Amino acid sequence: MKDIDPHLLIVDDDERIRELLRKFLMRNGFLVSAARDAAHARRILSGLDFDLIVLDVMMPGEDGMSLTRGIRETSQTPVLLLTAKGETEDRIAGLEAGADDYLAKPFEPKELLLRINAILRRMPEVDEASTVPKVLHLGGIRYDIDRGEMWQGEEPVRLTATESQLMKIFSKTPGEAVSRGKLVEELGRDKGQAQERAVDVQITRLRRKLEEDPKQPRYLQTVRGAGYMLAPD
Repeated sequence: MKDIDPHLLIVDDDERIRELLRKFLMRNGFLVSAARDAAHARRILSGLDFDLIVLDVMMPGEDGMSLTRGIRETSQTPVLLLTAKGETEDRIAGLEAGADDYLAKPFEPKELLLRINAILRRMPEVDEASTVPKVLHLGGIRYDIDRGEMWQGEEPVRLTATESQLMKIFSKTPGEAVSRGKLVEELGRDKGQAQERAVDVQITRLRRKLEEDPKQPRYLQTVRGAGYMLAPD
């Protein structure tokens, strides 16, 4: 557990929403910084690290999707998107840009709090001792189960919070298929077809880090009718 409160960055062009969220989240035990637009956020991010970024999609100038892609170029800090658009395709686009989760406006602050805590819980943590090997070998990739770390040779492979949680789930039962519904449940998401599609997007992103040819996966396989399976060497 961390000894200090998690530090959040709120990025929203609506000053009233920024202040409401800042005060609400501070009352609930977070350190909170705020930015009024993407350019302001980039300046803050150049000098500070955060535990999670809450980011509005619809902003004047650079939008939240573009900023998320920019953040992902250098950082795996979790991103929660706030969007006025409730359509599945917009949410999927946000996940493809690198976000960990999304919340459609208008929302209850308590729901935002639940989503934030769920994402922070997904960050890598040490598992209890189990019968599976401590290190899984996936071609040139090594995955340290205890540390929740992935390596390619001497280089660490950066994983997002959601990717870390997926690897943790799969590494509990290597060689066994895990259903999409089970993955949705383990990730702490609401049940439903849209969330299962969101999991598919996360799997695609994870395959890009694991596989030589993500379109012909060897290590993170699709098992028809059963879900996905991690198949280490």
